[in-house]
Amino acid sequence: MYLLVNIIGVLVFLGIAVLFSKKKKEINWRSVVILTAINFVLAWFLTQFPIGRGIVQAAASGFVWLVDVAYVGIEFALPSWVHVQNMDFVTAALLPILLVVPMFDILTYIGILPRLIKAIGRVLSFISGQPKFESFFAVEMMFLGNTEALAVSSLQLKQMRVERSLTLAMMSMSCITAAMVGAYTKMMPGEYILTAIPLNIINAIVVTNILNPVKVLPEEDTIAKIGSTSDREGKGKEPFFSFLGNSILGAGRLILIILANVIAFVALAALVDKLLMLINPWLTLSHILGTIMFPFAWLMGLSSPEAFQFAQYMGTKLVMNEFVVMIGVGPIMDTFSPHFQAILTVFITSFANFSTIGMIIGAFKGLVSEEKNEVIAKNVGYLLLSGILVSLLSAGIVGLFVW
Repeated sequence: MYLLVNIIGVLVFLGIAVLFSKKKKEINWRSVVILTAINFVLAWFLTQFPIGRGIVQAAASGFVWLVDVAYVGIEFALPSWVHVQNMDFVTAALLPILLVVPMFDILTYIGILPRLIKAIGRVLSFISGQPKFESFFAVEMMFLGNTEALAVSSLQLKQMRVERSLTLAMMSMSCITAAMVGAYTKMMPGEYILTAIPLNIINAIVVTNILNPVKVLPEEDTIAKIGSTSDREGKGKEPFFSFLGNSILGAGRLILIILANVIAFVALAALVDKLLMLINPWLTLSHILGTIMFPFAWLMGLSSPEAFQFAQYMGTKLVMNEFVVMIGVGPIMDTFSPHFQAILTVFITSFANFSTIGMIIGAFKGLVSEEKNEVIAKNVGYLLLSGILVSLLSAGIVGLFVW
């Protein structure tokens, strides 16, 4: 019965996208069917086949190994913070970013990562029939993150129509940064983190193609030259060690941003709970969010008690961020059923939350004309809806194969 509910849930999530579509008659159903089918096969392969499970487990082990290497540098500077009985959130998850971010930046600097992104994007475009740049951008987000992918695509954003810019803004709600995977795998099951990443890429294309279908003419279907920030500003390639220093400083800023957001949002949530409990001791933010998100959680194929608990995690992730949920559930993850673990991990593996909306609008404000930015700002509801539906679809599809 729960499997049947899960299947119905996936169809309902797609149906909600159709219901809110801006141009229902222009939806490219061929592309939607092909990409959805690819995601079903991909989820099946990565969760059910020994070779598929081996791939994601090896990748997850690789990121854990990378984090362990980062601990060498952390131990040198802060020996009392490493190899203790219980490392805190900063040491276990955040400080390794100081290695992972520069590593991906170096791969970008020497040209390996841009070539890989373009190759995967072109294959995805050929299979799905989607415009080249939208496919390219979906893959780009997986490695670089949303705001950086937008930044390196500034030339393309200036050239394309505002309808396509809105599509990119909606897609930007559904990514994670590859540099964050190491941090995530220290707190949640790594195999499901790695499974969520490709599913989110494809589902971002599916959902935005339904919510905001745009017909792209052949002469528009091009990819503008992508280069480093220095290249785009006409300064030529930045010297390597100057580039590396800026990358390390950027990683440090990212850690501070994440830490500030976690502290602020947890404190604000506690403040809201204190105020709500003055009205009724039962009334808390988690209970309110759990009630709102309960129907969607139940459609994942959960019992009512499990669905209510899952719904609270869903709401917390959307209002705060994924780290807040990971910190809370990490220590008790083993107490959940395999199905619950899989769908929860996949659902929270994205940047879909309210703070991301502000980041995206801020990025567009500095990259495109005021007219285009106003259109993006007026469609905040669609940005959030897109991120939620992608997370629901990815979690629902993986849930079909893990019980």
